[in-house]
Amino acid sequence: MKNNFLKIGFLIGCLIFIQIISCENKKPTEKSLTFTEEDHDYTADNETKKIDHIQFTDVTVEAGIQFEHITGAFGKKWMPETVGSGGGFLDYNNDERIDVFLVNSCEWEGHKSGNVKSSPKLFRNDGNNSFVDVTVESGLNDISIYGMGASFADYDADGDLDIYMTAVGTNKLLRNDQGRFTDVAVEMKVTGNDPDMGKAPAWSTSSAWVDVDRDGWLDLFVANYVKWTPATDIYTTRDGKTKSYATPDVYEGESCRLYRNMQGKSFEDITVNAGVLNNEGKSLGVAIEDFNNDRWPDIVISNDTQPNFLYMNNGDGTFKNMAIPAGIAYDENGRARAGMGIDVADIANDNKLAIVIGNFSQEPLSLYTQTNHANLFLDRAGAAKLTKATLLQLTFGLLFVDLDLDCYADLITANGHIEPEINAVQKDITFTQKPQLFFNDQGKYIDITDQAGTPFLEEIVGRGVASGDIDKDGDLDVLITVNGGTPKLLRNDTRTDNKSLKVVLKGKSPNRYAIGAKVAVWTNGMKQQKMMRTGSSFLTQSDIGSLVFGLGDHHLADSLIVFWPTTGAKKLIANVSSGEIQVEED
Repeated sequence: MKNNFLKIGFLIGCLIFIQIISCENKKPTEKSLTFTEEDHDYTADNETKKIDHIQFTDVTVEAGIQFEHITGAFGKKWMPETVGSGGGFLDYNNDERIDVFLVNSCEWEGHKSGNVKSSPKLFRNDGNNSFVDVTVESGLNDISIYGMGASFADYDADGDLDIYMTAVGTNKLLRNDQGRFTDVAVEMKVTGNDPDMGKAPAWSTSSAWVDVDRDGWLDLFVANYVKWTPATDIYTTRDGKTKSYATPDVYEGESCRLYRNMQGKSFEDITVNAGVLNNEGKSLGVAIEDFNNDRWPDIVISNDTQPNFLYMNNGDGTFKNMAIPAGIAYDENGRARAGMGIDVADIANDNKLAIVIGNFSQEPLSLYTQTNHANLFLDRAGAAKLTKATLLQLTFGLLFVDLDLDCYADLITANGHIEPEINAVQKDITFTQKPQLFFNDQGKYIDITDQAGTPFLEEIVGRGVASGDIDKDGDLDVLITVNGGTPKLLRNDTRTDNKSLKVVLKGKSPNRYAIGAKVAVWTNGMKQQKMMRTGSSFLTQSDIGSLVFGLGDHHLADSLIVFWPTTGAKKLIANVSSGEIQVEED
């Protein structure tokens, strides 16, 4: 028996040795993530540091943003009512001031009160923190759909930004003709639905414009959620007595769709041929990046209660889902979380990208960060001190943005539950929740929510987050959309002497906004990198008119390099002064 024990001990030792070697060789499986002491979320630093120079002021009312999101709720608790809404920043009229677009839902068919006018809203920026409602004159007033989110791009290369609006049902492609919009989704074949029109229309959520084949024409990726209709609504309950809003696990998933732009004249559904057909997704967020620096844009998708997707671009019109071997499909225990919004950034300026995903309450944020191998990620939310502070929140939208221009990307989250009565069954969870702000301390985050001004003390049902410089003062302001309420337009009043560099890219037609371009800025030996892209966060889009880089206390960037998206050519500019610079493609 002793010899048997020795043999067993020897075998166990061999297995442990093999496991160690396997981890060292970075050969991930669904449950291969290993963690060390540094991954634990120690919050002592967060509780003692005072960082109150980042300040925001709610200017929604004084700016003239009058909008109330309509959920259409009438007591049945239909699932879509608690998910929207989105919107974002765009310069729709090319006056170099960014405007605000807000998506609305509507009352349900057969349950309309008759006196509720539902449409998206467009607010023109007239300067001096003043916005004017131009919904009627822009032709948007008669659009009434159960809207979800929006993304903006110049799909037809005529020089102005068009709007793609997702919905429960057929989506809208709003072509911009000198400030007036016309829906062309059906004729352009980008409804978001399964091509088999015998099936029910899809429930689309986030979307992103991306030139997947680098021909200059912007293609369209549409995230779809679950197969839900009023007729197929499923009764669910949390307290065993009353109906609650359902979670997606009780419904079948709906595949995302990918549309190839046929030179602005039409679109071709290439979902199947591109390898992105997947009915298991239940997708809510989408972000675009080039994770392996091969100049081909990749697509990462956050899925609700299903494994996330990481579609790596093969460069030949096809994609391969690498989420499992890359380590971003599941959490460290091999479970799929309830992924909501998503964003990507180099948070430590160490040339390693991090993917942040918002999750359900009692699931902290995910922060999948590249290791020394570009194709392998580890969830470093604990090491970045984001676990404890985000455990109770239900986070939908989130966004990396350098708020104080110190060269490091801070993090804003929009929080709010889906169930108004959640506190009756879970005492630590509330329906309305404060948005959160995390200061980036060189790759680690400090929760400064309670120090950032009144807007971060108010509990709301937050959904999307977008950024843009509404007052042209060099720092980035924020829009937070709200489910069943009024959005929050937050002016950045941060107290800092830090400088910024606003890079305005002028690409060649048809990709005049240079979507997909990568920009690297070196300041005092530190490299920052950003991609000009659409999508990210949740149902919202930030301004794509420029990329803003913080320079810290430096008045000069050592150099700037632009990698143009179609040709891959690069343009180097040395000794760039703070302020604004326009860079044209040769």
